[in-house]
Amino acid sequence: MTQETEKEKVQGQKARVVGVRFQDGGKIYTFAPGDCSGLTPGDFVIVNTAWGRQIGKVVYLQEVPEKDRRNDLKPILRRATGGDLALRQQLQEKAQKALSQARELAASRSIPIKFVTAEYTLDGKRLTILYESEAKEEPQGIRRELARRLRVRVELRQIGPRDRAKMLGGYGACGELRCCSRFLAEFCPVSIRMAKAQGVSLTPSEITGMCGRLRCCLVYEHKMYVEASQNLPKRKARVRTPYGSGKVVDLMPLKGTVIVQIEDRRVEVAADEVEVIPRNP
Repeated sequence: MTQETEKEKVQGQKARVVGVRFQDGGKIYTFAPGDCSGLTPGDFVIVNTAWGRQIGKVVYLQEVPEKDRRNDLKPILRRATGGDLALRQQLQEKAQKALSQARELAASRSIPIKFVTAEYTLDGKRLTILYESEAKEEPQGIRRELARRLRVRVELRQIGPRDRAKMLGGYGACGELRCCSRFLAEFCPVSIRMAKAQGVSLTPSEITGMCGRLRCCLVYEHKMYVEASQNLPKRKARVRTPYGSGKVVDLMPLKGTVIVQIEDRRVEVAADEVEVIPRNP
């Protein structure tokens, strides 16, 4: 077998990767299955992370081309036992008490900060607390005082309002579970132009989510609206229609029609029945 043939064979091979999440609504991290076979979504596993040994929940198993798999993926060590899960429950209760102490400290010092979640590593030697704050600087005084009281290494990690909403969960204005908590792994940039392109009301309550930022769902249909609008005249364009000449006041991209103001009435006209009147030079 030639080197080139061997290379093609390797490139055609598949490698299995495992997506693991450590907190509800938290980021999904990728691991190699290691010696753990027969894993299924929902299984709890033990892994080594940059913050220590932790218990995570399998979210997905996926096969990717061998050439695309990262070589630095850490392996899953083993499945979590009943004892591991009992310890996890104890540590979660302990973390909640630490979270309460952090909030009390911030309140006593009048520090405008929102502590969101807290988590111990499996050995109980390290505590990570996620917080939201307008200030960029870490509240060092709180971290040192917590470390002194709890006698553990404390790390404070700042997150944004979208991350906070993702972790807290809940329902969106549509009545469904929030997209960020249910399936969004990463946040996409959202702009006010996306709302305008879709004809969505620009009233803040209509376009912002529970996080106070523009709704992530504005991204989903934006491309389709932009493509559908390319065959329509622009708003405020003067046009001729079978009902007379007028001005375009609104677009209906998905229907392929425009709303035209003709004297004192508005008419919905198909795009192929509209002729744009050129502006005078």
